[in-house]
Amino acid sequence: MKAKKFIVIILSTLACLTLAAGLYLYFKDTIPPQIVLSPDSGPVGQSTAFTARAEDPSGIRSMTVTLIHEGKRSPLVSTPAGKTPSAELSFDLTQAGFKNGAFDLEVTAVDGSFYNFGKGCAASLSATLMLDSKKPLIDVESMQHNLNRGGCGAIAYTVNETVATSGVRVGEQFFKGYKLPSGTYACLFVFAHDVEPADFQPKLEATDLAGNTNSRTFAFHINDRQFRHDTINLPDSFLQSKMSQYEDDYPNEPDLLSVYLKVNNEMRIRDRADILALGQTSASEPQWQGDFLRLPNAANRARFADNRTYRYNNRDVDTQTHLGIDLASLKNAPVPASNAGRVVRTGFNGIYGENVVLDHGLGLMTLYAHLSQINVEVGDGVTRGQIIGRTGDTGLAGGDHLHFGVYVSGVAVNPVEWWDASWIKNNISGRIGH
Repeated sequence: MKAKKFIVIILSTLACLTLAAGLYLYFKDTIPPQIVLSPDSGPVGQSTAFTARAEDPSGIRSMTVTLIHEGKRSPLVSTPAGKTPSAELSFDLTQAGFKNGAFDLEVTAVDGSFYNFGKGCAASLSATLMLDSKKPLIDVESMQHNLNRGGCGAIAYTVNETVATSGVRVGEQFFKGYKLPSGTYACLFVFAHDVEPADFQPKLEATDLAGNTNSRTFAFHINDRQFRHDTINLPDSFLQSKMSQYEDDYPNEPDLLSVYLKVNNEMRIRDRADILALGQTSASEPQWQGDFLRLPNAANRARFADNRTYRYNNRDVDTQTHLGIDLASLKNAPVPASNAGRVVRTGFNGIYGENVVLDHGLGLMTLYAHLSQINVEVGDGVTRGQIIGRTGDTGLAGGDHLHFGVYVSGVAVNPVEWWDASWIKNNISGRIGH
């Protein structure tokens, strides 16, 4: 009798434990999955890349994306059968069946919990968007555009809608356009020194908020230019005095020449990439007025786009292009800001040594390199002629001088043009109304 009673107690206890375990599993996860849709607002295009993602502690059993347009529901994409820790679906609207107008996206997901009699917790997310397949229209406002090889031009244009980006594309290079307070866009663009005239085919390009891109040609005239060739000798005394600046960058090189070649190649490439990236951060309105100042009482020591051959012990060891103008005056001569702008870089940077970069707006920047002293800090506004430092021989300088560079969207251009008030008026300010 006692044995039977004991068995009943054991069975009752097991039943209670089983029920408790079942209730625990049933109510363990009653929170529906978290769903994220991107993008979830604004105009979109047929090729816009969408991502829907669902997550839940119990995993995801299923997820489906449905398009709703004019009351018609069309499944776009869904996960395969089976529970996964999380789920992500990527899709676009190329098969949407319409080109323009409002529509809804509905994302549903079911988790892997035992809730709802084993069917799991369900969640739904809806978003209303606008499909836009119309390309933006670009209208050129400025007239004939003249450029010298290695130089700069400017174009003014309008776009009939709000755009994500616009500007001038030249091959792989893109020069950003900036919207002025008048509503007109202004863009400075470059006929780079290393682009052949036959390959210079600039086009205006605009991409709207839905991702639709349009481009068009415009009238321009180019003048070819030939650049000098120069030979630079590398005496041991130069290597001994200069390479100590870079020994931490290249500690494993066997000799000073090897360090120099690393600096003159790898570091030079990195320095130019840094300036290219900096050029994309320019102010949206022009800060400069009139022509740009030249270092006073200075002689030219090297010109823009000089093709240089470097020689060590009577043998050629390297070739590079000099993308600036070297100006020599008195030792530690005061260096004036060439025009009004804002300081966007200071300090020691690679081949340029101690240097300052000023942003003048619309992608236009100036570089002051090899300085012995810097008088400004990043963020400072400067006026035309304000002393920002003193000349020196830091970096790869062979003697005390100023390396002066001018850049448009991070691409080097000939500084001589920017010292010419008539050239600026005829080719830049007159084109964009500044």
